[in-house]
Amino acid sequence: MAADVDPAWVARCVAPDPLALPLGARFLAALADRVGAEPGVVDAVLVAPPPAAGPGLELVPAQVDHPRVARARLHRTDVRVWTTPDGAGVLVLGRGVAGRAEVSVEVDPAARGRGLGTALVAAAPALVPGGGPLWAQVAPANTASLRAFLAAGYRPVCAEVLFGP
Repeated sequence: MAADVDPAWVARCVAPDPLALPLGARFLAALADRVGAEPGVVDAVLVAPPPAAGPGLELVPAQVDHPRVARARLHRTDVRVWTTPDGAGVLVLGRGVAGRAEVSVEVDPAARGRGLGTALVAAAPALVPGGGPLWAQVAPANTASLRAFLAAGYRPVCAEVLFGP
């Protein structure tokens, strides 16, 4: 946990079940009260497989006004954006928690169900400057996104909740 709270308080709160309780609603609400910020969604955190030689998908660097890009800019720095030539897919890379490289994607509803999401997330590791690990946070309820990341070889590492306004 990365929060300015007393570690002894955290230990007492999660002692009965240190694997489940840190992401439970009661603990997150208590933590929110202590830090003065609202908890977001509990996300699965995944790490990408090593990059292929190239993206393997035609992507165009883009400046787009898209909700996925706006959300990334709230939580990340050094945000860069690519789209597929037809604009059906958006891929966003940026630096997030602890400076880690993070990816998010969006597929236009009309283009869903044909593997574009999996192709986008499979292409992303090759776009990370200097290589290095690429991370993704996925809401487990977003089953289409979770399936795309898993199909592209991303591996679950942990879960996290980001706090904010």
